[in-house]
Amino acid sequence: MIDLPEDERPLRIAVVAHLRHPIASPFMGGMEAHCHQLADALVARGHDVTLFASADSDAALPLHGVVPQHYEAVLPWALWHGTDELTAFQDAAFGRAWAAIAHGGFDVVHNNAMHPALHRWALRDRQPMVTSLHVPPFKGLADTIADYAAPWLRQTVTSRSHARSWWADAPATASVVHNGIDTARWRFSAHGNGRAIWCGRITPNKGTAVAAAAAAIAGLPIDIYGPIDCMDYFGDHVAPLLGEACVYHGHLGGDALVDAIGAASVLVSTPMWDEPFGLVAAEALACGVPVAAIDRGAMREVVGEAGAYASDDPADLARAIRAAMAVPRPDCRAWIERAFSVAAMIDGYEAAYAAAIRASSSASTVAVLA
Repeated sequence: MIDLPEDERPLRIAVVAHLRHPIASPFMGGMEAHCHQLADALVARGHDVTLFASADSDAALPLHGVVPQHYEAVLPWALWHGTDELTAFQDAAFGRAWAAIAHGGFDVVHNNAMHPALHRWALRDRQPMVTSLHVPPFKGLADTIADYAAPWLRQTVTSRSHARSWWADAPATASVVHNGIDTARWRFSAHGNGRAIWCGRITPNKGTAVAAAAAAIAGLPIDIYGPIDCMDYFGDHVAPLLGEACVYHGHLGGDALVDAIGAASVLVSTPMWDEPFGLVAAEALACGVPVAAIDRGAMREVVGEAGAYASDDPADLARAIRAAMAVPRPDCRAWIERAFSVAAMIDGYEAAYAAAIRASSSASTVAVLA
């Protein structure tokens, strides 16, 4: 734990989640899984945590519901993104969250959302805030972070390659904090079942169809798990590949997903964009499952030597699948235990919290003296 003054430990931390999906298993994706683990791990460290999220999130979390339901259930992003209605929904919800934060005596806010107003409010109120950036620098968010900057507003990114996508020269307020993997949950499995596995949201930028095509070329059956995020993509590109050797099992969570991943002989990771981290790859490695990955974004940083890499050409990826299966499963587990522990992740966040708190205190002192 970072060496904080006694009056700053344990910290009172507000974690702000995004509202598109609930923070509950089965997780829609890595952002939801990360947010759930973050809240749990901070509580385990002894901090006083409040999670501001949709009220249909996991009731076992220290939850403050800011809307009754996540917005995908009432204003689906595919139909409502960019509309005044969805903007108003989020403005009101995050406004309620910030009102509670402003009166809650929080030492620091951990911003796991992407709503621009949070940065404006934290700057205005001199509220220490650490924003975890889980996405590439899309214009609205990147402009807001640049325009509303202060020493007490910190940013973390999930990998060194992610940092390079955000800044040519990272500011002093930014740091790399890798996602941590709960190795007690993601249990090691010594043997594979001779099948490949693919997990994630089924959508074009996740490359599900490329994985299925590559597995077929490699002569390996593949199991597909995850929610269908784009029905057109599933119907046009994935469904035609399904059969005895390519099976879609739906959306799993909890121990069922851990068991399914741990049973596989190789995970196929197919980011068709510059993936900032690739949580499912790290989770598979924790189970001892080597990874064959399209070489984009943070894949090399996350997988290291516990897998093999390819272009997005299915034939090249088939070669990587065969190469990855030669990696010893204990080596995969050892890599995750060494490089991506939950303890190291929380250490990194605590360092960012301490820097934000100290910067805010210094700014307040300067203001008083002036």
